[in-house]
Formats: sequence, C-alpha cells, structure tokens
Amino acid sequence: MHLKTNLTKILHYGILTLAVFVTPLVTAETKTVVTNMKSNVQTDYMNGLLKLALSYSDNKYIFSTTTEVYSRPRVVESVKSGVISVMWGGTSEEMERDFIPIRIDAYRGLMNHRLFFIRQGDQARFDNIKTLEDLKKIRLGQGRSWQDASILESAGLNVIKTTKKPSLYHMLDGGRFDAFPRGANEVWTELSAFPDLKLTVEKNLVLIYPLPTYFFVTDKDPQLAKDIEFGLESAIKDGAFNKYFYGSPEVQEALEKADLSNRRAIRINNPYLPKATPLDRKELWLDLMGTGPVVGSTDAVDNTSLPTP
Repeated sequence: MHLKTNLTKILHYGILTLAVFVTPLVTAETKTVVTNMKSNVQTDYMNGLLKLALSYSDNKYIFSTTTEVYSRPRVVESVKSGVISVMWGGTSEEMERDFIPIRIDAYRGLMNHRLFFIRQGDQARFDNIKTLEDLKKIRLGQGRSWQDASILESAGLNVIKTTKKPSLYHMLDGGRFDAFPRGANEVWTELSAFPDLKLTVEKNLVLIYPLPTYFFVTDKDPQLAKDIEFGLESAIKDGAFNKYFYGSPEVQEALEKADLSNRRAIRINNPYLPKATPLDRKELWLDLMGTGPVVGSTDAVDNTSLPTP
C-alpha cells in the first residue's frame, strides 16, 4: 500500500515537473523577422528600434535579412506576399491601405525637416530664397517612386525624378537640377559618402512637410504588428525610446549640425497624409523650431517663412 502511494506521489510530482519544463517549449513561439535594406546608418537605426520594440514581446523573435538588396517596388511586393516581414518608410493612404501601419514616427518628426544638398559655390543663389514662390524657381531632384516627389509636385515645385537614388547625387553635381532635399538626419552621412562630388549642405533653409516614418507589416502577420506597436508604446512610456533616439549617432549629428531653429522655414502641405496620423499626440513629436511640435498640417499650404536669421 505504501509502495503504491509513494509511486503515485512520484508520478504526480514527475508530471508537474515535466509540465514546468515542457510548457515554455509549447508556449514560447520563435518567429523569424525578415527585412531587406542595405546596411547604412538609417537602416541600422531602424533595425535597432525594431529589435527594441520586439524585446517587450512575450514571443521570441530572431532577425534575418535577404541575401540581396531589393528595389523599393520589389520590397513593397515582397512585404505584401509575406516574403519580407516588415519594411519602413514614409506613410500615405495607399501604404496604410496595403499594409498594417505602426503609427509611431520612428524619428519623432525629425525627417519632416528637409535640408538641401546643393553644389559648392551655389549658396548665394539660395540666400535669396524667402518663400515657396522663390523655391518654385529651383529644380529639385527626387526618386521616381518616392512619396516625397508627389508631395513636392503637389505644392507646385519643379521636380526632376530618376529611378536610382545614387544617380541623384551625380545628377546634382552635373547640373541636371539645383538641389536635392533630404531629411535632417540623412544629409551629413550621405554627404560623406560622396567625397569626390562638389556638393555641400545649404546653410539657411529648411523645407517642412509632415511625412512620418513608420514600420509597415504584411496583413498576413497581425501578431507581429501588435508586438511592434506594443513594444514602441512601452518604450515611450518607460523612456527607452527617447534613450535610444537621443543616443543614436545619426540623430545626435543631425541635432548638432542642422541648427534647425535658426533656419528660414518654408512649409508645404502633404495632401497624402492619412487622417489617422496621430498629430494630437504631442509626446510623439519633437519641438525642433521652438514653436511647439512641428508636424505639419492637413489643411491648406502654408507659404509663410520665418524671418531670415
């Protein structure tokens, strides 16, 4: 009788012990997140932010990338089909219709501020630009499939487009257009990547329009989208997002060198900005111009400029 009782106890505790060790193997799902972006400063920042967000999830994620760099259209199609798990970029009604958007701007509005690559020796020409009407006399280079190109054209600006991004720097150097607007966090790194070209960053202007940078997830994986959103919201609440953002060399360089509050601002509308953009969540946006968070407007174009510094 005692032997039977002891055997029963052993089996009972053995089953409990087995459950303790086996349960994590059953519930802890490991998922692979696949991205496709060539390694550079911005990609490293976005990959790091993605890993930070997913570190808050109970699901376990490992990260992988494709063996070749895809064109932007191919990335879009690959995310739609689920071959790639997540991508990032400027938002639009079309993007938010085709994918699950995570409506937290990865750069807190920093990329809403565009500085200009220009040719060395052309600064005096830009010193005379005071308004949007003045800027319309300048030819601007952009990528053919970029959302920015459509935004600039909608404001009446003269846009010269090409398919491949590296060509834009050479086209500017060769006089095909007059300026190439880039995010305040992009210009310094990109300038150093083309030391043989006679380019520089324009000193006084900043073009502002709202174009948040979001993560976009295939609608085939809503759980991944939920985990990214939960992680970013959690990182905002506990301060990890700000720590990561301000600790980024890319962001530090932009904030130190751009001197945005002393630049002459020209603001344009983004007619493609989705109505669901959380413009009212002030904690998501930086105050870079000293006038409150600059996130733009979905109303009429604002052609006004700040006084010349």
